[in-house]
Amino acid sequence: MKTIQRFIVHGIALMTIVSQAQDIKPAEVKQVMKRVADWQIAHYSDLYSNQKEPHHPLDWTNGALYVGMVKWAAMADDDTYYLWLKDLGEKYDWQLHRRKYHADDHTVGQMYIELYRMYKDEKMLEPTKEQFNFIMHHPARTSLDWDNPDNQSRWNWCDALFMSPPVWAKLYNLSGDKRYLDFMVKEFKATTDFLFDEKEHLYYRDQSFMGKLDHGTKIFWSRGNGWVFAGLSNIMDELDPNSKEYKYFLKIYKKMAKKLLQIQTPQGHWAMSLLGQEYYPTPETSGSSFYTYGLAWGINKGVLDKKTYGAAVEKGWNALVGHVTDDGMLGYVQPIGAAPGNAWPDKSEVYGTGAFLSAGSEVYKLYGGK
Repeated sequence: MKTIQRFIVHGIALMTIVSQAQDIKPAEVKQVMKRVADWQIAHYSDLYSNQKEPHHPLDWTNGALYVGMVKWAAMADDDTYYLWLKDLGEKYDWQLHRRKYHADDHTVGQMYIELYRMYKDEKMLEPTKEQFNFIMHHPARTSLDWDNPDNQSRWNWCDALFMSPPVWAKLYNLSGDKRYLDFMVKEFKATTDFLFDEKEHLYYRDQSFMGKLDHGTKIFWSRGNGWVFAGLSNIMDELDPNSKEYKYFLKIYKKMAKKLLQIQTPQGHWAMSLLGQEYYPTPETSGSSFYTYGLAWGINKGVLDKKTYGAAVEKGWNALVGHVTDDGMLGYVQPIGAAPGNAWPDKSEVYGTGAFLSAGSEVYKLYGGK
């Protein structure tokens, strides 16, 4: 059995290395993004992660898809993708999902705001503003301890830093009301002070992972840190680069980027347990997509050096493309979870597609796409 496993892993590595030998061309980036986007729309109501019914359209899983899909819509040669997203928003009256304080249920607000920027229709924005105004004036007072019965009314798990903070940053950018920014920064700092490991420059998924080891290594979940890294980029996109707030986020981002460069696998992906690639050799494309996105974003914005980080983006993107099927399904997406686990070539998830489309949007620009 071990011989068979080694053969499979070797085959995966070989396929990835072959794909990395190919030059990245903007037209080809756009082509594969279209293929993935079209496959996902066609399979939008499929079952994932052993679900008994499809994800709710306003669920965080789909919210993460929309974050990437709206980036692709801005690149596409027709309005098909904007209209698909717009129809979803109209169907649900531009409401956020069911839990008022829970960050996961805020994720779809990122897409609503981008559609508002496209169409300038106030109804797209009003429910999100109303809910966030309520939260701002009635903030949760719970602790960040994971065993708190009402623990997720604040951002006490690292995934939350992708889901909700960019919405606050976007509202600030649109309105100029600094109260949105001040609230977001205060809560982000509280989470970072709680979950960020200053030695490893990575985030614990939540308090329950602190002090635990997996094969002698600290447990830093790949997609969890991918949520954070992509979230940082999406937040900074909304801020003045000369502001103190931007510099705060940039400092964290650069610490993480340096670490991610050190721990990227030779095949181009990042292991599901970031410090344990020896024990998690299977590719995982959702976390790896977020890292490729964030690193390419940093080079495009001039905050990372291309000579230092460019090869990591190239390896990352070619590894990801190597796991896209001919009909456009992104494979090796780890199912819903909160810790390192398994992924399979024939298993996908909507948030993996969203992460891939985000990555492609920045890789396209990095290699000269207009």
